[in-house]
Amino acid sequence: MKDKMPAHPTGARSICAVLVSFHPGADLPARVNGILGQVGALVIVDNGSGEATLRMLTELSLDPGISLESNRQNLGVASALNIGIRRARALGYEWVLLLDQDSVPDAGMVGELIAVHASFPEPAGSAGTARNGAGPGRDSAAPAPAWREVESVITSGSLLSLSTLDRIGGFRDDFFIDYVDSEFCFRARALGYRVAMTRKPLMSHAIGASTHHALLGVRKWTSNHSADRRYYMARNDTIMLKEYGGFPWGTWALKSLGRRVRTCKRIVLYEDAKLAKVAAVAHGWWHGVRGHLGPRRAPVAAGAPGRVK
Repeated sequence: MKDKMPAHPTGARSICAVLVSFHPGADLPARVNGILGQVGALVIVDNGSGEATLRMLTELSLDPGISLESNRQNLGVASALNIGIRRARALGYEWVLLLDQDSVPDAGMVGELIAVHASFPEPAGSAGTARNGAGPGRDSAAPAPAWREVESVITSGSLLSLSTLDRIGGFRDDFFIDYVDSEFCFRARALGYRVAMTRKPLMSHAIGASTHHALLGVRKWTSNHSADRRYYMARNDTIMLKEYGGFPWGTWALKSLGRRVRTCKRIVLYEDAKLAKVAAVAHGWWHGVRGHLGPRRAPVAAGAPGRVK
């Protein structure tokens, strides 16, 4: 429907980058410099980092092209993105480029994204990139388009218009972290938008601290995420299956349980902190089934003061 379609970005200066930070490394200034020259402005939203990090970010924000939004505690990636987007809107921008602190954009990433967006046969709601997302061209006489339609993309590297965000709605604060990007893409597609990813890799982005293993001659990998991240992954994936999976009679819960069992198998075989992570997966699955969202509340130990879970 044409009334839902945003215009193409007019140029790099019409885009405001939004970067979420949480105890970033010392290489963040170099990454900031790498993106700042490609956009009109940059908003950094920090999620409760320590004093040393805040000093570094405050120094970065002395640049007139950088704005800093500092949260006193970790509000989660969804809330941080929404805060950054509101700041970009207040600065007068119509487009946002969303980034994680771990993403390393190529020198020409923004220009490539603009060119790809302009090549759509019709404007799309979201364009995202990931280093491991490039696919092969189609085997035909005609050249493959610079993009391919996908189910979802990661948040980092996504180029979005604020008019599109107004229609779709912001990122789900109650998801906190993990599946925030997938849920947004599923919601967008349900409203008739298309999600596209460039075929050409335009940035690098690390997912966890992946390690590869061999078991009985079969190669396996695991992400080695922390117990907290395992909780959010289990919980939010369960919610996604419930809300978007189309499973009848509550079988979404069984589908999720099967996924959790496979995750726990991988944790037990290959990862450290096995008990804490397996407990977090179980906790996340149970909260997903019961619909408990928001920041994680650790289970209460026997005899400890009660807390809301």
